[in-house]
Amino acid sequence: MSDLSNLRISGQRLWDSLMEMAKIGGTAKGGCKRLTLTDVDKEGRELFRAWCEQAGCSVKVDEMGNMFARRPGVEDLPPVVLGSHLDTQPTGGKFDGVLGVLGGLEVVRTLNDLKIRTRHPIEVANWTNEEGSRYAPAMVSSGAFAGVYSKEFAYSRLDSEGKSFGEELARIGFKGDEPVGGRPVHAYFELHIEQGPILEAENFDVGVVTHGQGQRWYEITLTGFESHAGSTPMPRRRDALLGAARIVELVNAIGLSKAPLAVSTVGMISAYPNSRNVIPGQAFLTVDFRHPADTTLSEMDAALREGVRAICDKIGLACEIKQVFYYAPVAFDPDCVDAVRRAADRFSYSRREIVSGAGHDACYIARIAPTAMIFTPCVDGVSHNESEDIKMEWSTAGANVLLHAALEKAEIVG
Repeated sequence: MSDLSNLRISGQRLWDSLMEMAKIGGTAKGGCKRLTLTDVDKEGRELFRAWCEQAGCSVKVDEMGNMFARRPGVEDLPPVVLGSHLDTQPTGGKFDGVLGVLGGLEVVRTLNDLKIRTRHPIEVANWTNEEGSRYAPAMVSSGAFAGVYSKEFAYSRLDSEGKSFGEELARIGFKGDEPVGGRPVHAYFELHIEQGPILEAENFDVGVVTHGQGQRWYEITLTGFESHAGSTPMPRRRDALLGAARIVELVNAIGLSKAPLAVSTVGMISAYPNSRNVIPGQAFLTVDFRHPADTTLSEMDAALREGVRAICDKIGLACEIKQVFYYAPVAFDPDCVDAVRRAADRFSYSRREIVSGAGHDACYIARIAPTAMIFTPCVDGVSHNESEDIKMEWSTAGANVLLHAALEKAEIVG
């Protein structure tokens, strides 16, 4: 590839698009609540589709609601795909996922401005339900695209109100006609904020993501016996919430035992009947384990199951542990990772190799296509929070790297 160091995206245009999308589902604290398959998710999707069509792209939607905006190539070849997601956490930020989608759109806009043609088409993807905050498991639609989940499994997922994924997908009008998966992909690049503190703390412009952590998610239901809080002696209680509290400490201890790379979290907990003067007869909680080594994840799994059994036996609780989500650690494609390195070097950006602590759609797409990720710093490493923030120069640098990595794989013509 010839020297293209002067070829750059419009940092201001990308930033303006990020701020415009952030108005959809915007919160009082400056974040976003754009839960998947809600009316605000639909509104964000419609804006993205309109922008893509204005950029001359054709937009197709598959049966999982995944959106693909295509800029044609000179030849009918598999596309280079750039993407991420537009859905957010309930108290999410403006950049998680959105940067990758709109960064991909900015690449297309830049190529249009400069009338650059490529051999391979370039597609911008918006993957449905990456966050998993409304429907578990996370990344179920990119997982279906990669053949990990069936369409029927995904459609049957229920939210907290009992509304199914399939019904809500149809309700908002994004149950497309395109088959899920089976579409060839020449290469896939995902631009994303780091969602951690390393790049900012160490003053790097860009993160070159070499691996993605493996994850295991669990749902645990404890069953005891609800009884009167005033008249039931302490030794006779079968308190499900007490069991849950002890499991929270267990989960934390398991993560600490595998430091520094392991992380462990109880993110949700609820008690039944949730009355102030009734000893809880049932408790529900979720567990999230992450580590870049699959053997360590298996050790954490064994420690959880053994520890939960011991806790429940001591209190007299029945217990059900369901693993609801798992994927093994991911090594990204060496050649695509090298393309990211070369793109960063072209701009003399400082770069650091990094392992992703969060799950991303790229981790599933890596099963079927050469894949790599690009990280930008985020302020104080904060994400999944309304205060999530980045600087415009960071998003500009990340999108410049995305542009050049994509062009290396798409191949400029003329």
